[in-house]
Amino acid sequence: MKIFSSKQFYEADKITTEKQGITSVDLMERAATQIYGWLHQRLQGAQVPIHIFCGIGNNGGDGLALGRLLVENGYLVKCYIANYTDKRSPSFLTNYSRYKDVTKNWPLLMTCVEDFPAIAREDIIIDALFGIGLNRPPEGWVKQLIQHINTTPAYKLSIDIPSGLYAEQAITDHEAIIKPNHTLTFQAPKLSFFLPESGPYVTFYEILNIGLDEEYMQTTKPVAQLIAKPQAQRFYKQRNKYAHKGNFGHALVAAGSYGSMGAAVLSTKSTLRIGAGKVTAFIPECGYNIMQISVPEALVQTDVNPKVLSKIEFDFMPDAIAVGMGMGTGKESVAALRGLLKKVTCPILLDADALNCISSTKTLLKLIPQNAILTPHSGELERLIGEWSDDYDKIEKTKAFSKKYNVIVIIKGANTIIISEGEMYINTTGNPGMATAGSGDVLSGVITGLVAQGYDPLMSSVFGVYLHGSAGNIASQLIGFEAMIASDITEALGDAFIELFRQDEQQQAPAD
Repeated sequence: MKIFSSKQFYEADKITTEKQGITSVDLMERAATQIYGWLHQRLQGAQVPIHIFCGIGNNGGDGLALGRLLVENGYLVKCYIANYTDKRSPSFLTNYSRYKDVTKNWPLLMTCVEDFPAIAREDIIIDALFGIGLNRPPEGWVKQLIQHINTTPAYKLSIDIPSGLYAEQAITDHEAIIKPNHTLTFQAPKLSFFLPESGPYVTFYEILNIGLDEEYMQTTKPVAQLIAKPQAQRFYKQRNKYAHKGNFGHALVAAGSYGSMGAAVLSTKSTLRIGAGKVTAFIPECGYNIMQISVPEALVQTDVNPKVLSKIEFDFMPDAIAVGMGMGTGKESVAALRGLLKKVTCPILLDADALNCISSTKTLLKLIPQNAILTPHSGELERLIGEWSDDYDKIEKTKAFSKKYNVIVIIKGANTIIISEGEMYINTTGNPGMATAGSGDVLSGVITGLVAQGYDPLMSSVFGVYLHGSAGNIASQLIGFEAMIASDITEALGDAFIELFRQDEQQQAPAD
């Protein structure tokens, strides 16, 4: 699914009205009809007071059009206009006039705090104050109105985007944003729905198709791609019945040190669990028994150094390499990583201490192969690219880093972001239970195992992040967020593959 900018949405609106021979008011009517249908399906005519707060732009016009439809169908509606300026959009004025034609209870013009209505817990609030065109935070009594709405216990529904939240701009005033229970957004979600600073304002959203020009939506390059089940299904490669382990690659996991062998175990086991044909763990000698007992399916080779990796040498040609998980950051580790980077000829994933070694020894940056996969958590990313002022600054700096060194960077988080060649992919799976030690080691193994099987590095990154999050979701449903540990994610990877197509199978079942 594509994520577009505000500018692109305005272009889509314009092209849609031109090609379909309709007006912007007609398009607004479509949007209002969709929202009405969503509400009516749930309310079924229930006589609960509905308070619609409208701005004086197109978002307010949506609110007025919705209010008219609700009034015409017998609902108890009260509309309020935040009259903060004399400027009004033409579409707003048209819908204001249409609303007045169907009821004697005209919208209340609010100009100060004294105009704020009392709202009961059982009521419903619909937020239509500001849309995606907002470019500065609400101030004065309008900000106080937003705070008034937020403090009421009534159910809150935002139209297109929570008022006060920008579509693709950093938040400048957290106290001037509606906090809805649900958001109904038009045609496609907005970038701000998926970033750490702004995402908490959109806890639940649904997409309403308002019929924007299909050609424009299909051919226009988006600001990001959203990866959900339909996209992930297209990545999957069906296995041949007559295949053998040699067809699914041999991966090398170079990881671990004294006291940190768990990271090596988690990565190695996940590389196998995701489907790699063979996996060799290259570890310090101290971890030999640990690895052989914990992952009996893995081959093991050891470093001459008993406690850390000092020289990564192996006697086969791997199809994919993962390095860094728990390996340490001392001089020996830096030397081991440098030696590996100088000779590597297959796709490589750099995680954890490998990234920390690179951050402390910048000369290693020049040795990173093209299309290498980097999987930093927030702290590791900051050491690589420097501090950032907000989520958007972080994205731009990561894009610059990715482009400069021609690498794939995975920004791990609630909605993990994969960046490659200026393109951005946003994952939709995962949950708070995955915020646990070792989760990232599992992800490194998942991606490496996919690369070993022949998925290209970018596809492995995007697909791997999705499956990792899906496995986390499955595990959390069994044991809850708090009880989850990283190995639970590994154990659920098989179910993540099954889940990938479970819904389609149900839909294809014959009817009774």
